[in-house]
Amino acid sequence: MTKDELYIKRCFQLAKLGDHKVGPNPFVGAVIVYNDRIIGEGYHQQYGGNHAEVNAYKSIRKSDLPYLPESTIYVNLEPCFHYGKTPPCVDLILREKIKKVVISCKDPHPNVAGKSINRLQENGVEVIIGVLEKEGQFLARRFLTSLDKNRPYIILKYAQSEDGFIGQEGKQVWLTGSLSKRLVHQWRSKETAILIGTNTAEIDNPRLTNRLYSGGSPIRIVLDAKGRLPHHLHVFDGAAKTYFIAEKEIQHPNIKTILHDSKNESLSDLMSKLKEINIKSLIVEGGAQVLKSFIQENLWDEARIFKAAIFLKSGIKAPVLPKGEIYQKKKVGEDILHLIYPFKTY
Repeated sequence: MTKDELYIKRCFQLAKLGDHKVGPNPFVGAVIVYNDRIIGEGYHQQYGGNHAEVNAYKSIRKSDLPYLPESTIYVNLEPCFHYGKTPPCVDLILREKIKKVVISCKDPHPNVAGKSINRLQENGVEVIIGVLEKEGQFLARRFLTSLDKNRPYIILKYAQSEDGFIGQEGKQVWLTGSLSKRLVHQWRSKETAILIGTNTAEIDNPRLTNRLYSGGSPIRIVLDAKGRLPHHLHVFDGAAKTYFIAEKEIQHPNIKTILHDSKNESLSDLMSKLKEINIKSLIVEGGAQVLKSFIQENLWDEARIFKAAIFLKSGIKAPVLPKGEIYQKKKVGEDILHLIYPFKTY
């Protein structure tokens, strides 16, 4: 591992500390190095707060400030160029006369998109781009997907029996153990929204909230085209922000309706509408038909599949994913979790 890779790896570690706190912004970490010694480091801690570069600068001891013009700043994503909730980080780098900037991956946002790199180079700063680029893109995959595909980053999540069934018609079937359930609540704390279909809402009556892990709950999204779901279900309880996807406005104080004509608008159109309301990531926890719809339209970036040591012998067959790359397989209690990504992914 080169020195540049070592310090970019540290940026990744720092960036992950902002997990579920900075959305819809990407995770970013920054490290400032002088003569092979880290003199400052930081990460983007809170949406609307200081960016990673600013926090790294503020962490420097007063005695080390004179070394900044001879230092290198490492960052996993191209520094911002524009005024938003905070000033441009590129201005800080130029103001402090830092001589070298090492970046894992470019920021494709139209307000940045190489502009910071160009400005730094025009002012005599040495810029190195693409150090551990694939890892950097993977870390920023939710942010990059929103820009590149005009939709949220989509995670398909379901459980299936040992013999390949996802459930049984007309009744709730619980397949996974308590550790898997707790892990799912952790996932809910980290993603923007969670989606189910009409049948899942009616038969399973899920809360779709995070009750077993620290942090908040995702936005709940319910597909209910005809507005037929009874209002005693948990998704009407106001425990989390909730949107219903329907052809006509649904009148209820605890929900908002997103109008969607499924006959004339595609699932991709609906995903674009979700992006418009700032949903950057989406867990799809629907039944087999909802999951198959996302798979058929190639609207998924990751699948998290629990395989339980239970035989149902009959029921609703689990969806079949196209061939992908298994990124990880691990035991969670008595269950086996498969994390699968399509071939084209960040």
